[in-house]
Amino acid sequence: MDNMDLTADLRYATISGGQMRYLRTGSGRPIVFLHTLRTQLDYFLPLVRALGQGFDMVIPDLPGHGHSSAPAVEYSAAYFTNAIEQFLDSCDLKDTVLVGESIGASIALGLAARQNPRITRVVALNPYDYGRRGGIRRSSALANVVFSAMLWPVIGSIVAHTDSKGILRRVLQGGLHDPPTLPPEFVAELQRCGALPGHARAFRSLSLHWKSWIDARAAYQTIRLPVTLVYGEYDWSRQAEREANARTIPASRSLVLSDASHFSSLEQPQQVARIIREALGETIPSGR
Repeated sequence: MDNMDLTADLRYATISGGQMRYLRTGSGRPIVFLHTLRTQLDYFLPLVRALGQGFDMVIPDLPGHGHSSAPAVEYSAAYFTNAIEQFLDSCDLKDTVLVGESIGASIALGLAARQNPRITRVVALNPYDYGRRGGIRRSSALANVVFSAMLWPVIGSIVAHTDSKGILRRVLQGGLHDPPTLPPEFVAELQRCGALPGHARAFRSLSLHWKSWIDARAAYQTIRLPVTLVYGEYDWSRQAEREANARTIPASRSLVLSDASHFSSLEQPQQVARIIREALGETIPSGR
């Protein structure tokens, strides 16, 4: 991942009894980016570069992720959706486009289902709303073992705190069609942030509440906003699961992202940037 010094654009907001770090850069129509489980706002930096100018881009670290604090709460789908709803209020964002990946996509769809007045469109990349005990177990045999063990009493807490760089790298590579595209400095930053106070507990709580992400799909039928559903060609979701979401969301358009798996914004930022611009009805400059 190329260096991108945006230190001056980093801010903090008080949300749900904790602090959320976020990046805000550029000007124009606001786009809020919601990252995947176990990553942080750095995940979207390649996409920010690919989009270039013309947008007010806002990227929070979700609670218990990155440099945001980790309040002692239950990390269910509803908690994350509530937190982002408060975040939009805190930043007083209007006419907002939500671009989410994985749990970020599920949070965005959850807010759309609530008919939140601050958002007008959603781009949902690989929504995380499927899989027995959580879809990440489909990533690899190692991920299946790690995330299954995290649910066990006593030992689960130990596993959550055992976050070696090697294990983290291999689990993340299971969500990439081209594993070498995973930047080593990104993995190192994720590991550093994962060791911050409360973050291991928060991540285990998120894993324990795997069913809440699937249950949240029941509300998708109330969505009235335009939604672009995007799945990586090699995403962990199955075709039947993708089609079920497309049928449930009334005003949705479905796309498949070629040569991408679950972490598509990291792997194919140029393709994702093009989809976002097309969803907003923008003319795409040649060479972009």
